[in-house]
Amino acid sequence: MALAAAGQAHEPITTKLTWTQEISRIVYRRCVSCHREGGQAPMSLLTYEQARPWAKAIKEEVLERRMPPWDAVKGFGEFRDDRSLSDVEITWLAEWVEGGAPQGDEIYLPAVPSFERAGAKRPPRATKVPLTGVTRLPRDVIAVGIEPRAAVAATARRPDGTVAPLIWVRERRKHAPGAYYFREPMKLPKGAEIRVTAADSSPASLLIAAARPAR
Repeated sequence: MALAAAGQAHEPITTKLTWTQEISRIVYRRCVSCHREGGQAPMSLLTYEQARPWAKAIKEEVLERRMPPWDAVKGFGEFRDDRSLSDVEITWLAEWVEGGAPQGDEIYLPAVPSFERAGAKRPPRATKVPLTGVTRLPRDVIAVGIEPRAAVAATARRPDGTVAPLIWVRERRKHAPGAYYFREPMKLPKGAEIRVTAADSSPASLLIAAARPAR
């Protein structure tokens, strides 16, 4: 799964759905038990700043009903602690992303959920790779040594604060491909930072092999 980086700051807003009013409430109810610091997922979605870079990936995951993980077929039996999204929640998430994923007024933001410390589970670990010059990612991102069922995510944070998603391996499968290819080359300016987060695996498992100074 390759996520080509694209500018997000100037996307037109065409929806009235916002993070602070509708979307955060869905995410807090269905997602952040895993997508938080210390959770099982490789990235936190607790805040708008954390969730926004993954908006398009979130839309794809929920439309395909891969996230939140819930194997029981929807509508066939009723279960306690059902984490699956309703049709309305899926529609709202998709419409929010397609409409530019606006943040909204912070006065409407609900309280951030609090969680007890995760017992023996190992929290996601992060590593940061600062870039000392203009860097070009023209070809491939290679995932190596990721343990079975482990999750890894990588983003690039530019000096102006914008974030570009690079890759998200949601669950490493035994026979998954070892290389993922960007559709278009990407340049990152001096001072950008590549951030890799891994759950149940070493952050060094993800090697951005094509990173090299631009010529």
